[in-house]
Amino acid sequence: MSPVRPFEPYYFEDLSVGQEFETARRTVTETDLMVFAMLSSDWNAVHTDALAAGDSEFGGRIVHGALGLMITTGLVQRSGMFEGSAVALLGFSGWAFDRPLRVGDTVFTRLRIAGLRRTSRGDRGVINRELELINQDGDVVQHGRSDFMVRCRDAGELPAPTG
Repeated sequence: MSPVRPFEPYYFEDLSVGQEFETARRTVTETDLMVFAMLSSDWNAVHTDALAAGDSEFGGRIVHGALGLMITTGLVQRSGMFEGSAVALLGFSGWAFDRPLRVGDTVFTRLRIAGLRRTSRGDRGVINRELELINQDGDVVQHGRSDFMVRCRDAGELPAPTG
């Protein structure tokens, strides 16, 4: 496991397939849940009604799945590992909700580099990232893949694109 270099961006050339990184942790709060409910207009009782959620298969309120995805990517952003090198988030695939996320859970993101390819422009690369949101018990709460475009350090040092 590689520690994340705080506030030093990773460029395409700094990464290799199989590298893993872990972010700092954060605790999910009641405020997180309520602000997300307000922004998304998702007031489903399983998230916002303690009595109704208590009678659900979850036995209590759970945090919105989409909020978990946002926390996952936000923890990566907070690390600074792509600050200044990021170009664009290209998408998510195979995102799965493995366990309920709850107010009070303390989570971190594990990021593994699953693939790398240069773009035809030569000054950018696409990183295929496997992301996991992991709780205080070591359980994977959510996981999936995310393609992400970053800058190359010096396009002048790269071989010219072919084709």
